[in-house]
Amino acid sequence: MKKLPVVLLCFTLFFPSISSIAQAVEKAKVPAKQGVDLAPNAVSAVLIDRDTGTILYEKNGHKSLPPASITKVMTMLLIMEALDRGELKMTDKIRTSEYAASMGGSQIFLEPGEEMTVNDMLKGIALASGNDASVAMAEHLAGTEEAFVKKMNERAKQLGMDDTVFKNANGLPVAGHVSSAHDIALMSRELLKHEEITKYTGLYQDYLRKDSKKPFWLVNTNRLVRFYTGADGLKTGYTSEAKFCLTATAKRGNMRAISVVMGEPDSKIRNQEVSAMLDYAFNQYDSQPLYKEKQVVKTVRVGKGKQETVDVVVPYRFSMLVKKGEKG
Repeated sequence: MKKLPVVLLCFTLFFPSISSIAQAVEKAKVPAKQGVDLAPNAVSAVLIDRDTGTILYEKNGHKSLPPASITKVMTMLLIMEALDRGELKMTDKIRTSEYAASMGGSQIFLEPGEEMTVNDMLKGIALASGNDASVAMAEHLAGTEEAFVKKMNERAKQLGMDDTVFKNANGLPVAGHVSSAHDIALMSRELLKHEEITKYTGLYQDYLRKDSKKPFWLVNTNRLVRFYTGADGLKTGYTSEAKFCLTATAKRGNMRAISVVMGEPDSKIRNQEVSAMLDYAFNQYDSQPLYKEKQVVKTVRVGKGKQETVDVVVPYRFSMLVKKGEKG
């Protein structure tokens, strides 16, 4: 990480044209075909290209609404980042407190004092939307859920999620706990930089406590991972206040799209409209890869340096979004 600023600086200095393109693409917005409402029943919706962040469709994208269990995208992001920093291992055992075990709503029925690996906790969060597992992980990483929520809000600000305020780690209804389709797309995109998360969010079913006397069958609350080609995530949400919400992602060929809807009247319509949004992305656009993640694109000589050369490395996958049928 200490080398990253040098790498990025070198990339900007030696590839100014690519840097300018990247900045332009990040700010790009390609509206859906005029007159077409891809999500007529949603209160709010956003469709983006994962690699560039280009907005392909938007409806009330910055409207602050209760996100329900989509909140757990941020919880999973902080878990994945802790794993990257070496603060956590998939094999670590997480102990369940009485408070974590007391969570209502969707749960994996953790008992006070029960221990479960990070790997299994992630399954419980990603597939079963376990409120208890989310709080157990929050307490393990930050000491208390309150301290973890502070980290959630700090990370949200870093990502530019200006419509979002988190009050808990699982999305259970609390006054003032809000986000927007735009912000959910931002944190979903960030989570998908950890591509291994789709090993969990893309599962349709699995077991917890498989070899115990009380095995627990998990079925993904996001049915699109089974019925939509290329879908492998990301997170559903429902409360009576929030209605039916979903941040979904699918990959076809070189392109990965993220579709977010909030306030849908039921799960069937939610899935239909998310599918229509994803269809639009894949039918209208394509992604042209330029550089792979961590690809060395140039070696630069360092004058009077302890090191004679330094590699210019692309820190993440870099591609261009193109309209199908257009050349150049």
